[in-house]
Amino acid sequence: MRHRWLIAYDVSEAKRLRRMHRLLDGYGDGVQYSVFICDLTDVELQLLREQVLQVMHQAEDRVMFVDLGPMSGRAPHAVSFVGREGISLRDKPGAVII
Repeated sequence: MRHRWLIAYDVSEAKRLRRMHRLLDGYGDGVQYSVFICDLTDVELQLLREQVLQVMHQAEDRVMFVDLGPMSGRAPHAVSFVGREGISLRDKPGAVII
C-alpha cells in the first residue's frame, strides 16, 4: 500500500543540501524549499531512509518524515496551499526513483 509522506529537511552544508534535494526529487515533488511530498510503498520508504542517512550528517542535519496516510484514504487531500499556484499533487501517480 502506498502512503503519502511529507518530508522536510534542514541541512547545514551546501553540498549535502544539493545532494538531499536531488535525492528527494527522485522520490517525490518539491512543494516548498526543502519540503517534498512523496507517495511511497514501505519498501521505497525504507530505501529512501537509508539513502537519506548516507547523505546527511546526523550531528548537524535533520530530516522529518510525516505520514499523511494511505493514498486510498484522506492523504491526497491532506495538504493544501494558500497563495500562488504550485504543482497538482492529486494527479501524481506515485514515486519515480532514478
